[in-house]
Amino acid sequence: MLLAVLVGKVGERFPLPTPALLLLAAAAASDLFPTLDAYLSTQAVERLSVVALIVILLDGGMHVGVRRFRVAALPISILGLVGTVATAAIMAVLGHLVLDLSWTTAWILGAALAPTDPAVMFSVLGNREVRGRSGTILEGESGVNDPIGIALVIGIVEYATHEGSTAWTIVGEVGVELGVGLAVGLIGGFALIPLMQRVTLPREGFYPLMVLASAGVIYGLASVLHGSGFLAVFLVGLLIGDVRAPYKVEIERFHTSLASLGEIAVFVALGLTIDLTDLFNGDSLVDGLILAALVTLVARPVVVLTLLAPARLRLPEQLFIAWGGLKGAVPILLAAFAVLAGADEAGRIYEIVFVVVAVSVLVQGSSIAFVARRLHVPMRSVEHGPWELSVRLKREPAGVAQYIVGSGARAVGSSIRDLPLGDGVWITLVVRDGEARQPRGSHVLRAGDELYVLGRTERAGPLRRLFEGR
Repeated sequence: MLLAVLVGKVGERFPLPTPALLLLAAAAASDLFPTLDAYLSTQAVERLSVVALIVILLDGGMHVGVRRFRVAALPISILGLVGTVATAAIMAVLGHLVLDLSWTTAWILGAALAPTDPAVMFSVLGNREVRGRSGTILEGESGVNDPIGIALVIGIVEYATHEGSTAWTIVGEVGVELGVGLAVGLIGGFALIPLMQRVTLPREGFYPLMVLASAGVIYGLASVLHGSGFLAVFLVGLLIGDVRAPYKVEIERFHTSLASLGEIAVFVALGLTIDLTDLFNGDSLVDGLILAALVTLVARPVVVLTLLAPARLRLPEQLFIAWGGLKGAVPILLAAFAVLAGADEAGRIYEIVFVVVAVSVLVQGSSIAFVARRLHVPMRSVEHGPWELSVRLKREPAGVAQYIVGSGARAVGSSIRDLPLGDGVWITLVVRDGEARQPRGSHVLRAGDELYVLGRTERAGPLRRLFEGR
């Protein structure tokens, strides 16, 4: 973990994502110290990846929230559902024709490489703010398409390893996984909200643990019912993301730290299970490079540009979304499923997935800011605010709200005295460029100003439109 923190610090100086550095460092360490990989089996990697994805998807769902998700719900759903299946199909055909893979191997690889990865996505975009719907679509899609890819791989492996299985086995597996995961996630999320708001616990540290334990129970329940626990957990995160609850800030910080730990663990685990010497001496390296180029430059752009054509997105935004389809922990987990199920050429599949993930994280992850600039997609780095001003109250404060002035909002360029705030509404604090300022009537608001407002609850909607825009 200390090395991971150091790697993250190095990543500030060089445009290399932390997951890429962890992956390559762990792979090199396993070659330098061969005894390291003796402690980590494929089954251990699979279990570790499952636990890591639970906390990563929960944190990712809370980061997106229902309000942001609703703005881009249609393109997220289309890309997450239809796009994942279409990408898997295109990659299966290309793998069979270009690399002469068997249809079974090609379909497993196609399904494993189709979903984007929340661990890498949230890591790469974590300190960046993408204006418009592009960033929300990439983050939301990475949470939605994981259950599809997992269900596809499980169905294909079931079809390949069991006699009498048909294509309807795959369709049935996907349908049950999604239906049950959706139902359990919605029920579990709506049940968790009143627990967060009304249940009092003896210590502050118990509140994040209650949410984590609840997410684990929801994941387990969905899995026992043959549904997608990952979809259920992501939905729970979405539902509680915008909820006001006691110690909500502490809950979010705890799960963000836990998600970072999960990201570290899963990429180190993958790197330790790969023998670079064997990889460079075999055909998997070349095959992986070819598939990485095909999924990045052919399958992903074709699917994104086709499915997002009806959406009201500029072509540069669509191209940015196509380039931002990062691979990571999820393909690793799916390749481990194939190995544990004893699928044909499972070892080759695992090595190819490693190469594709490494190329995706290194090339796409490190160039995401450059591509955004070239395509004129507004992106800015969000600076950390290590100092915080807060007030603790025993009861939920009514009428206290926080707004960030949007670039297209009506309040931009207006002085406070000229704003149509109405009676009983006061701006109590303005934070600009990390500095707290006393709000005066002559104070002119700018985009990015952080406002703390005290006023009547029924004015929340008009005030949000005034300060944040539509």
